[in-house]
Amino acid sequence: MMKKIYIVLILAILACSSFAQTKSTITKASVTFKIKNLGINTSGAFNDLQASIQFKPTDLAGSTIEASVNSGSINTDNSMRDSHLKGSDYFDAVNYPRVTMKSVSFKHKSGGNYIGHFNVTIKDKTKLIEVPFTYTESGNTAMFNGSFKINRSDFGIGGKNMVLADEATVTVDTEISK
Repeated sequence: MMKKIYIVLILAILACSSFAQTKSTITKASVTFKIKNLGINTSGAFNDLQASIQFKPTDLAGSTIEASVNSGSINTDNSMRDSHLKGSDYFDAVNYPRVTMKSVSFKHKSGGNYIGHFNVTIKDKTKLIEVPFTYTESGNTAMFNGSFKINRSDFGIGGKNMVLADEATVTVDTEISK
């Protein structure tokens, strides 16, 4: 009877430790975007990146990345434009305070090049987006660098705006400590 209890206890400990996730700490992060407005490239950034990154090149099926930024942290170096972008016509930061990405799958291309499929949610609208990125390790840090395009109208951002391009390019550069 005691032997069975020990076996069950050992199995429970092994099961818990195999499901335990190693927490990575973000040491540097940059989330920027570019979009044409009146034919001129306009850029900006989001701050307050929060993420849970469980990425292992040797176990892509078991890897996950969940990240979000504060939609109210948008910064285009123009306070009037930033206030407008935080409003209901664009990000509606009061009602939708976070823009989120959650990984669905990963594929290795070559070397440090990967493709991630992510559910991106903005204003309660979710779209599956393909995100090519590089992953490199150096000592106790790892770097993720990716760039992808989104269609702002898919997420109800900016309405039927004739002077604002539909396509925006988003770039995410993140460094984590392992």
